[in-house]
Amino acid sequence: MIQSNLFQIEEETEWETVGEGVQRKVMGFDSTLMMAKVKFAKGGVGALHNHAHAQVAYVESGVFEMTMGETVRIIRKGDGYYVPPFTVHGCVCLEEGILIDAFSPARLDFLSADSDK
Repeated sequence: MIQSNLFQIEEETEWETVGEGVQRKVMGFDSTLMMAKVKFAKGGVGALHNHAHAQVAYVESGVFEMTMGETVRIIRKGDGYYVPPFTVHGCVCLEEGILIDAFSPARLDFLSADSDK
């Protein structure tokens, strides 16, 4: 079974650039579950995409225009959302912010060649 270290310390965990104005930190995982922190600069885009994983997210800070299927909503600090598997979704960051994402099963595609996280 794969899994992360038991603790992910903010200052010791590096951001990975995953798009223009978008960075990510994997904050813990095993094969069944993963949590990631995603930082967006104003104007950063989470391109429309879908995946087999169930996803829930919490808006730690910022303001986002979130698209979920045919629905578009403005979400901000304190809000959350659920993405059913295979649902097309994405966002545009309107005010710099951070999303906390959880996936089941884990997004193994987020792990680099060295999975000592």
